[in-house]
Amino acid sequence: MRRFLGITLAIIILGIAAFLTLAPGYVEKGRNAVAAHAPYPISPQAQALHNRLIIGDWHADTLLWKRSLLDRATRGHVDLPRLLEGNVTLQMFTAVTKSPAGQNYHANDSDSFDNITLLAVGQLWPPRTWNSLLERALYQADRLHRYAAKSNGQLRVITTRAQLDQLLTDRANGMQVVGGLLGIEGAHPLEGDLANLDRLEQAGHRMIALQHFFDNAVGGSLHGQGDNGLTEFGRELVAEIAQRDLLLDLAHSSPQVVRDVLAMTDIPLVVSHTGIHSVCPVKRNFTDDLMMRIAATGGVIAIGYWADVTCDDSPAGIARTIKAAIALLGEDHVSLGSDFDGSVATSFDASELAALTQALLDQDVTELQISKVMGGNMVRVLRERLP
Repeated sequence: MRRFLGITLAIIILGIAAFLTLAPGYVEKGRNAVAAHAPYPISPQAQALHNRLIIGDWHADTLLWKRSLLDRATRGHVDLPRLLEGNVTLQMFTAVTKSPAGQNYHANDSDSFDNITLLAVGQLWPPRTWNSLLERALYQADRLHRYAAKSNGQLRVITTRAQLDQLLTDRANGMQVVGGLLGIEGAHPLEGDLANLDRLEQAGHRMIALQHFFDNAVGGSLHGQGDNGLTEFGRELVAEIAQRDLLLDLAHSSPQVVRDVLAMTDIPLVVSHTGIHSVCPVKRNFTDDLMMRIAATGGVIAIGYWADVTCDDSPAGIARTIKAAIALLGEDHVSLGSDFDGSVATSFDASELAALTQALLDQDVTELQISKVMGGNMVRVLRERLP
């Protein structure tokens, strides 16, 4: 009997170990798929232009998943080898800390079961993260810092304007290095306490999105229970973000929150991953008139790579959305916001960004416009807002 119990216990332990080892990768492979495709044809002109570009992306959720950023993965969209291969200069890594079960673009209950809790436990994140949204944001920031420390100088965490300028100088001199920035996807990691902004800032977070898929203590979500505006706490937070030279991201905010922010700030605002409503008329995309008001702050609208916001996730489809955004907002107000590794399916990963450069040329977007959209506009806004 003892031998039977021992064997049974060993099988259970091995089963749990196998589950914890294999399940996270299986889940991510299904959540962050890349469509099977033949290699995208890249002309010599497009490749030469791509190699000259500063390329920056406002939104990737890679730090959420259980794999090393330093190793080339067979799943997901982003890691350091693929960023280097795609000639990416700047990548914003956004910390996801809460996601309601059954999440959708239309309406979510903030009290729904939280998927990220299950992911944190299943991926063996530190126990302090299991019941604290703040600790989840801090843990993901720490992961990026640790990857940078082990990257042999190929990855740097950018938190200041001086660091940004040094990175650009080093890249211009031929150095193979990527600058990683940190942001939070929704301000719920503050846990209702403005003092926690200090801890997030000290950890390196520089972009604060106000909402994600549910209403929170800051205000209404685009996908919440109504078009609710900023709360009093939300107004205090927006004022603090503006004062501290942090970036404010309006992706996932309700239209009324956007209007409230516009009425009380004069800083360049960001929508970090989205589409254009007149191209893809879905709730996830703000209406064109609201996008124009955001762009008028001197900010940027960053175009995503997945079909829910572009209605066509091929390189050509994304290029058409970008061209329409330029026509609507002006060439100085359009950026890239992939939503890579954000539980979306795409037609390419970070290593294949030259396909987007080719598609933009095919759409008769000028080289100057391409240089602004692919990274120049992001650099401008970062220089305005980084301390």
